[in-house]
Amino acid sequence: MEHRDERILVETDRYRITGLLRLPRDGYRSRLTDYLNSSDRTFLALTDVEIVPLDGGQAERRPFLALSLGHVVLAVPLDGQPIE
Repeated sequence: MEHRDERILVETDRYRITGLLRLPRDGYRSRLTDYLNSSDRTFLALTDVEIVPLDGGQAERRPFLALSLGHVVLAVPLDGQPIE
């Protein structure tokens, strides 16, 4: 199966997180909403991650982050938009 990496922005109660999510190139589960609504997934596996505390603390970069879907307040694809 061919894959593509989509840059997404996720917010939790405490952090704004941007990273790459690996999705199928097309078809079933090829959209962020499909991935989030899947009953067999409990984590987002993100690569090339930036973590910014919402309280204004220092940003941090990580090569990988596993984020529990239970902590996700919002998630949006960035569609090539610059990360602020």
